[in-house]
Amino acid sequence: MRYGGTPTAVVGGVESEGSESDAGLPPGPTPWRRRAFLILGVVGMLAVVVLVWSAIHGSSKPSVSKNDVGKIVDNKVGKAVNDLKGEPAPGVTIFQQVRPEMVVVESAGADKKKESAALGSGVIINTQGQILTALHVVQETGGVTLTFADGTQSGAKVQSTDPDHDVAVLTPDHPPGVIVPTVLGGGVRVGDDVFALGHPLGLVDSFTAGVVSGLDRAFPLPNGRTLNGLIQFDAAVSPGNSGGPLLNTKGQVIGIVTGLANPSGNEDFVGIGFAVPIGAASRAAGAPAQ
Repeated sequence: MRYGGTPTAVVGGVESEGSESDAGLPPGPTPWRRRAFLILGVVGMLAVVVLVWSAIHGSSKPSVSKNDVGKIVDNKVGKAVNDLKGEPAPGVTIFQQVRPEMVVVESAGADKKKESAALGSGVIINTQGQILTALHVVQETGGVTLTFADGTQSGAKVQSTDPDHDVAVLTPDHPPGVIVPTVLGGGVRVGDDVFALGHPLGLVDSFTAGVVSGLDRAFPLPNGRTLNGLIQFDAAVSPGNSGGPLLNTKGQVIGIVTGLANPSGNEDFVGIGFAVPIGAASRAAGAPAQ
């Protein structure tokens, strides 16, 4: 057999014309016999076509009209729309997924005075219950108090810090009974949908939505240091969101909220927030592997 050709087989040898091998073979059909066979074949095919046509059009089963087709399509479309209406919005699922990972971070301040106290957000990053947060929330603190999603509280010590990225890792004195670590993500693009979860102005577990507005931004801190390589986003954030997660549509942490831009300097949100990319935040603060 030749590749690409038709399989063939040769049986016996090729005999010359008029040889003894031709003896005894009946003569081939004459031209009129071939025409008769052809006519009979055509008549048979026509008979089959007529029978099939009669079976179809003579059937007692009613034909489907255009109105019937329209009703079928409308029913299918209506069912699909109702199914979509029954599904929760993506943010509902993400909030329920991430809320157990959230922590309220309260810092007493170095002088233990109420004016110097700070409140921020944090997220559990591993099975040991360690928390990633913003450094400025716990810097120069006289003590840190953590409140977990199950309502339990614990003191904490600052395990590691990175001032260049404004991040810190906290180790709780008494981790919660059930530890739910977060899932880290990446691959951020301008225009991606994002969600911010935190405790702005003490409003615990506030959830907002927006998009990534820019990448590789720089943000000056009050102490004169400048943070670089930040994610810019427009999900609403306020004081108290600092240290909380910026999430993608899979509920993965893609950044740690660090600040917001406001020309007036009164900490009101004007549509520009910043987050440290999670890769830089976790590495810089010396966060252990999950």
